[in-house]
Amino acid sequence: MDFLVLFLFYLVLVLIGVVTVCICSKTHYLKGVVRGGAQIISCIIPKCLQRAMPKLLHYLFRTRNHTFIILHLILQGMVYSEYTWEIFGYCRELEFSLCYLLLPYFLLIINLVFFTLSCVSDPANELLFLQVYEFDEVMFLKNMKCSTCNLRKPARSKHCSVCNRCVHRFDHHCVWVNNCIGAWNTRYFLLYLLTLTASAATMAIVSTVFLVQLVVLSDLYLETYIDHLGHFQAVDIFFLIQYLFLTFPRIIFMLGFVMMLSFLLGGYLCFILYLAATNQTTNEWHNGDRAWCHYCRHVARPLSADTQVNRNIHSHGLWSNLGEVFLPATAPYERKKN
Repeated sequence: MDFLVLFLFYLVLVLIGVVTVCICSKTHYLKGVVRGGAQIISCIIPKCLQRAMPKLLHYLFRTRNHTFIILHLILQGMVYSEYTWEIFGYCRELEFSLCYLLLPYFLLIINLVFFTLSCVSDPANELLFLQVYEFDEVMFLKNMKCSTCNLRKPARSKHCSVCNRCVHRFDHHCVWVNNCIGAWNTRYFLLYLLTLTASAATMAIVSTVFLVQLVVLSDLYLETYIDHLGHFQAVDIFFLIQYLFLTFPRIIFMLGFVMMLSFLLGGYLCFILYLAATNQTTNEWHNGDRAWCHYCRHVARPLSADTQVNRNIHSHGLWSNLGEVFLPATAPYERKKN
């Protein structure tokens, strides 16, 4: 019982931390929290590790490397190895449908295809998109040049310091695919994320159904046990989870991992779908409020409700926005006005 409580407490803390980061990501509170946390940690970690940590973080997150790609493949291989080694065999003995059991492998193949495309595809050469989108004169100013590339910046483009190049319709730099997400590979990244979420959720469902079927067939839920006071107690859900963990520890750990992964990926997938449906990028969503507040201070007028509603000039309806993700816009915006 103690292990279960601590494990659930750990999961709750992780989820609260992720939600807090998501909420604070557009405010200045996160910087203060990170700064305060860094000061506390600096009192605990030895000086040699403190000196090495910035170099390690710079290598992992500020340079192009294959560390997270390798980590991604290792984690995926470990999960599927456990699924194949134990769950698949047990489920076949319980006469589960073969199509049902093979679905995670089918999703894995599709996921690896789009994962590879997200890694190797060019996000977009900005020189080919100089007049695809209209300049809103707030976030994207006309006739602006990139201070690094010394090239004219199209609307919705941004220079990536990791890849050291300008990317059209820049969304973000993803360390898991070691590539920028831009106009030409957003569709691959979206499908990669969709299939990864679906595969994690499918494995979580199959594992849960297997454990429930095992409990039902063994009539374990009808049994009793003796507690630490010597009293007979009916088996409850907490006892069942603890018993299953002691009997199938690797399956329970895998189930906890894929369930947490399903929730995290599912939340991020919903966010990415929201951006696609409204024709925004992560960069525009994150920096939009700051740019508009700066713009309103510059023109000396408050940010009205109408301005907030109508500021996204690139959104043209749900289906048009989604179509633009899978078929990136190439026609100059001057032609669209005619």
